[in-house]
Amino acid sequence: MQKRRRFKPIDPLDKRLSEEAERLRKEARETPPGVEREELLRRARQVETASHITEWLKSGGLQTPT
Repeated sequence: MQKRRRFKPIDPLDKRLSEEAERLRKEARETPPGVEREELLRRARQVETASHITEWLKSGGLQTPT
């Protein structure tokens, strides 16, 4: 059986998420209005939501997000 290669990311998850959201927003700005642009913006919002959830989970008190 072949061993699975492990990948350990260098940057923390929150940094990677914020960079991905910024990349998606930049790509959306360069895309003409339409379905593709809306999809890029939707994906950027999803990545930002994931970032907020990650911050919430890492917080000490686990208070509801604002």
